[in-house]
Amino acid sequence: MISRLLLSAAMVAGACAAPAIAQPKQVLTHETLWMMKRVGAPVASPDGKWVIYALSEPSYEKDGAVSDLWIVPADGSAAPRRLTATKAGEGDPAWAPDSRRIAFSAKREGDDVAQIYVLDLAGGEARRVTSIPTGAGKPIWRPDGQAILFESAVYPGAMDAAANKKTAEERKARKYNMRVYEHFPIRYWNDWLDDKRPSLWLQPLAEGAPARDILSATKLAQADGFGGNAQSDGGMTLAPVWSPDGKEIVFTATTERWNAAHARVNFGLYRMPADGGEPVLVTPTPGEYGDMKFTPDGKSLIFQFNTQGQEVYDLAKLHRVAWPAGGAATLLTGGFDRAVDSYAVTPDSRSLYLTVPDAGMENLYRVPVSGGTPELVIAPKVGGYAGIDIPSDAKSTQIIASYGSSVNPAEIVRIDPAAKRHKNLTNVNTALAATIDWASPEHFWFTTDKGRRIHNMLVTPPAFDPAKKYPLMVLMHGGPASSNMDQIGLRWNYHLLASAGYVVLMTDYTGSTGYGEAFSRAIKLDPLRGPANEINQAVDEGGKRYAFIDTANACIGGASYGGHLANWMEATTTRYKCIVSHAGEVDLLTQWGTSDFNYGREVASGGPPWGDSPVWRDQSPITYGKDWKTPMLLTAGERDFRVPLANTLETWSTLQRMQVPSRLLIFPDAWHWITKPEDSRQFYREVQGWLAHYLKGAPEVKGGPIAAPEAAKAQ
Repeated sequence: MISRLLLSAAMVAGACAAPAIAQPKQVLTHETLWMMKRVGAPVASPDGKWVIYALSEPSYEKDGAVSDLWIVPADGSAAPRRLTATKAGEGDPAWAPDSRRIAFSAKREGDDVAQIYVLDLAGGEARRVTSIPTGAGKPIWRPDGQAILFESAVYPGAMDAAANKKTAEERKARKYNMRVYEHFPIRYWNDWLDDKRPSLWLQPLAEGAPARDILSATKLAQADGFGGNAQSDGGMTLAPVWSPDGKEIVFTATTERWNAAHARVNFGLYRMPADGGEPVLVTPTPGEYGDMKFTPDGKSLIFQFNTQGQEVYDLAKLHRVAWPAGGAATLLTGGFDRAVDSYAVTPDSRSLYLTVPDAGMENLYRVPVSGGTPELVIAPKVGGYAGIDIPSDAKSTQIIASYGSSVNPAEIVRIDPAAKRHKNLTNVNTALAATIDWASPEHFWFTTDKGRRIHNMLVTPPAFDPAKKYPLMVLMHGGPASSNMDQIGLRWNYHLLASAGYVVLMTDYTGSTGYGEAFSRAIKLDPLRGPANEINQAVDEGGKRYAFIDTANACIGGASYGGHLANWMEATTTRYKCIVSHAGEVDLLTQWGTSDFNYGREVASGGPPWGDSPVWRDQSPITYGKDWKTPMLLTAGERDFRVPLANTLETWSTLQRMQVPSRLLIFPDAWHWITKPEDSRQFYREVQGWLAHYLKGAPEVKGGPIAAPEAAKAQ
């Protein structure tokens, strides 16, 4: 009987074709966000058949995170598959010219430091090809596939591996522990700098062949003040590339490193013989160089370049120099007033495809290698493209890139410029993203009382009902040469902040990027007051346009430059019920004297602190300490050398002196960013607890760390 009833019910359901009941979407949690797998930038094989990428699998457990290399056919004809499976992740993957092997850097079992490994895709384990005591990174294949160029930071006067090993052992044997400096800078982000210098090494792939330092013996490398571009993850890079014939190496370097305390540090673009010899300039103009690429026909060297003067921001533009002749560079993008985030050259050497940030999005453009006005190819409705790559030896142009948005975790895609669409090659987080109750940001513009047009984004909470009123969280971005992008982030995730029932407003104030060079430069001599006024006007404008925003029930916060602005809001307005400030300066003088760089701060403020510029005092929040009244949650990383702890302690002292309700959170293992998973989770708990008290009337946050929901229930 039961079987017949079930059969009849099934027949009725089939006949009626009743739609399935939609599953309710989930509210974004820190756990959902943090545990999303993270897809790295694509690296296409020269023949255009394959794409490799790093896939990180996060964990809250110590040493539980995993990062491996994966591979997928460039035409999407098969699912991705894992290439590596080791405890240590692989960095800087690079294809061999034959498209059959890849090189990468890794610190595997038995390695004291990272080394270069080569993996043959035909099968077998990766083979270690270097044994350098100072470590090896950023491998680049010689065009004939018989040798690999890599970078290593070496000790002064050490010209080979043995000398570097000897120096390292001598320093380890010292009975004292002390750092010595005679020049500025001495720190960068979260590291104390040492006296190592970047160098270029050549590793032949013949069995038993030793690696050779081809740069350290040159006059250039031994010059006082020699260095490379500092990297946010530590160390420096010379960003080398091979010449098309494999006979020369092109790189960027400076001999002005020790000028950093009193002037801009300019770089040069150099070329040197691959078997050693003195480097010479490719093109004569000093400035900032980066992202060098040769056209496949070997006739042009493309790179990004900008001069440096007394402005707070200089827009890097694409240039070309004839090869092998060298000489004066030709500007390729003319009056195009936007920064190029990434670019790639087509196999016929006739065109460049560019990804370009613009008002929160990242669009795809095309420009001839000969130069001209970039042509818009695709302007995605949400999010945008990044990390573009085009196989150099493919029979036709294949555009591979990352695509993502604030509601679409980044995936690898293949772009069809003619059809103005893309096809996913990976779908690592696609299904998960579809289960979350989140919506793409709303964009709006307004004109300030100074006549400047300002772009804004608005994020709404889960189960959003436009007929209701919602508390407002105003989020201020860092930089200031940055912007609010329609992309997923971990540090201040728009939707995670909104998940507790808030509307989140983000304003690209004067000084932001993505709106042209003049807009970014206009913050000079007005570092905080002008941007803060624009943000306050954006709140007013948002309240007028959107009835669901309760501007009378608002808090504000930010980190880094956003933290600077948060402290300024503390000093100059009482319109917000609470403030959250992470890594924010409170005194321009303190920041000048303790941060890891200072000359750019003089440019922004109109001269050195002992000069006659009023900006140093007039736009320091501590100047107005007597007016501080708004409750503030203050957070900082103890290892932050960009906005050192002195700023946070000065802010804290002022809050306590003025008896302003305040709470201080110090993360001993964090630097400018809170990167440890449990620290990040606790940070968001504390922020949400602070907001809930002032915006929703929840109990006041007091005492020790806010307990996890499970722990709170158990108490």
